[in-house]
Amino acid sequence: MTRWQIHRAVRVIRQGGVVAYPTEAVYGLGCCPYYFPAVSRILALKKRKISKGLILVGSELSQFERLADFGRIGDISPILASWPGPVTWIVPARPDVPRWLTGDKAGIAIRVSAHPVVRSLCDRIGALVSTSANPARLPPARTALRVRNYFKNELDFILHAPVGPAREPSQIRDALTGKLLRGAG
Repeated sequence: MTRWQIHRAVRVIRQGGVVAYPTEAVYGLGCCPYYFPAVSRILALKKRKISKGLILVGSELSQFERLADFGRIGDISPILASWPGPVTWIVPARPDVPRWLTGDKAGIAIRVSAHPVVRSLCDRIGALVSTSANPARLPPARTALRVRNYFKNELDFILHAPVGPAREPSQIRDALTGKLLRGAG
């Protein structure tokens, strides 16, 4: 990863674009979560229904305060103990969170990443949409080449860097119950 790549990705995201970048296990597609045209492009690229909602990544808890209602969770220590890292938590969403982020759910999926590329991007621009870089029913991309093969020239920028050592996408847990919703326990 070079400083130029991070600078370029940040500029593209701020201009409403869609980028691909490495995460702990796979490449992700990302954009500004508050800019619906970019989010809708990601949904179309993935052939994903808006009703499913999206995961957001950040580099620190404070980047989710506009979105997540942490006050409704009795004990957030399990969340804090899992971050930074590949654990996504479904946290009660604030009432004004856009439906394109929550889907048909009352919660929002958030994660503080340990991957240096994700952290560097989020340090500069805040929370990002982060969904695996693959069309529906195809395996998530683990390389920039696979991202290019899937999406050809439909992305605004691909940040070339290695994915982390995890072999599976992030675990997903319910913050109210602690229940594991996806991944190995």
